[in-house]
Amino acid sequence: MTKPIIMTDAGCDLPGSFILENNIPFLGLICHFKGKDYEDDFGKSLSYEEFYNGLRNGEMPYTSQINEYRFTEKFKKLLEEKRPIIYIGMSSAVSGTFNSSKLAREAVINEFKDADITVIDSKDASIGLGLLVYFAYKMAKEGRSRDEIVKWLNENKLKVNHWFMVEDLKHLKRGGRISSSKAVIGTLLDVKPIIYISQDGSLKNMANVRGRRKGIKYLVDRFRERAISTENQVIGISHGDCLEDANLLKKIMEKEFHNNKFIINTLGLGMATHCGNGMLALCFLGNER
Repeated sequence: MTKPIIMTDAGCDLPGSFILENNIPFLGLICHFKGKDYEDDFGKSLSYEEFYNGLRNGEMPYTSQINEYRFTEKFKKLLEEKRPIIYIGMSSAVSGTFNSSKLAREAVINEFKDADITVIDSKDASIGLGLLVYFAYKMAKEGRSRDEIVKWLNENKLKVNHWFMVEDLKHLKRGGRISSSKAVIGTLLDVKPIIYISQDGSLKNMANVRGRRKGIKYLVDRFRERAISTENQVIGISHGDCLEDANLLKKIMEKEFHNNKFIINTLGLGMATHCGNGMLALCFLGNER
């Protein structure tokens, strides 16, 4: 049995060390920052420190989706290994990137009839997408087939619960997620929107809480009530350059829930452009999304 290639995009927000050590191929959104273009490549081309300092100083970066040409070239390169390719990408509801992967797959298969390429719309992003990549890679390493991995992904992707708290409302306002008046009032009242990634992969404002401590408690409560199991889980925590809060969230959860593995990582350029610094996310498997 030929081991499948698990491919993703940098929007998965897994630790760069995990991606590099396990040779997981990826593409990244292009981030336009301070007049230059950078690929989101886990902080290699543009350090997280410089990027987040820029956000705090008023920089307003924007991103461009991964286009069909880049996917086509990447797929062709990977085909040289003569292995099945499984690309797991960010939600089609938040980016046109997944559609680019579909178009590229069709073009490559038309040119190379024996190409074996599967593209999976995760209906998620950031560390929620990262959890799916993590599980898929683990299955491939254990010798599971392409069909087994694809079946698992399709059956479980909508069980990934993804909740996050946003600190800086101006990025949500710029992205059209909240009105200008809500952004101003929310900032004055120290309101933290709690966002949930829904069944269709879009973002929903589920609640508004006063202060970060209450926001962290809200995230823990969602895990308690929705997790498929509160033990022996792989739990994802991503953060917008607020590692102290991420570690606090982990500490609180470790005190109440046991035998869980945590993956903690900084929000990458693509996701941070839209969520801003101070974002804190919690992802886990539930019975349903």
